[in-house]
Amino acid sequence: MPLGTLDRSPPPFFRQGPSAFSKLVFFGVLSILLMVADNRFGIIKPVRSVIATVLYPLQWTMLQPVIWTRDGSKYFESLNTSQTNEATAQYRLGLQSQRAQQVEQLTLENARLRALLDLRPRVNAPALAAQVLYDAADPFTRKIIIDKGALAAVRPGSPVLDELGVLGQVTRVYPLVSEVTLITDRNQAIPVQNARTGLRALAFGDTSSGAGLLELRFLDANVDLQAGDLLTTSGIDGVYPPGLQVAHISKIEHGADSAFARVRCEPVAAVTSGLHVLVLQPLAGNILARPETTASAPVTKEKGAKP
Repeated sequence: MPLGTLDRSPPPFFRQGPSAFSKLVFFGVLSILLMVADNRFGIIKPVRSVIATVLYPLQWTMLQPVIWTRDGSKYFESLNTSQTNEATAQYRLGLQSQRAQQVEQLTLENARLRALLDLRPRVNAPALAAQVLYDAADPFTRKIIIDKGALAAVRPGSPVLDELGVLGQVTRVYPLVSEVTLITDRNQAIPVQNARTGLRALAFGDTSSGAGLLELRFLDANVDLQAGDLLTTSGIDGVYPPGLQVAHISKIEHGADSAFARVRCEPVAAVTSGLHVLVLQPLAGNILARPETTASAPVTKEKGAKP
């Protein structure tokens, strides 16, 4: 081996080009030139359009999952928003419906209270306003419970009426509440008088038909009664003031096998829907007591009188 070869470096395994620094300087200068040329003359615009056209299908394909995810999130957000809006609308509608019902109920109560206030001065007996709490628990009777009792000076036997007519009579008194038996109860009777003819009779509660009617009993078949006649309180029982409306005659039946007429009457008062009532003091304390009969003195015979 010649000695001159010992001082030489080994040849590179791969052929090397320009150095890295040279490449950096070259491509840096080229980039600056291209940017200046594109900015001044727009020479890269056609190339950019071609590249954008070629890459559009790939971009569209890559963007589809993003679009689907975004649209799906918007769909669920809109669905939740719609459900929330619907729930809010239903809640507001319920409030408006409840308010409308309350307005109707208050309007009806206002009209009835005005009628009671107009009726109160026309009643001679002292009157106490009360409110109906609930119906009695016994389904075979026609009774209601009012919010006035013994502490409010309510007495057993007190007449109870609404703005239309006689409603019933107080049958039990508790300290805070009272029980009122309606005139349609089968064990209740009220003396009435025909406003057209002046005929007096007794009206009993009729529960046979289940319609909450009254029945006039023990009347002759040829009695002068007509459908539509108004029956008022006669006042002879010492409980109800005279002249209060009780019922209208709705039907008169004449049986061939009976000497009495069957007369059905429809109450004037709202026996099933009344809310505010007036409790009157019974008239028994205002009726004069029957004078006591004194024993006749023995007759003395005069002298000379014939026996």
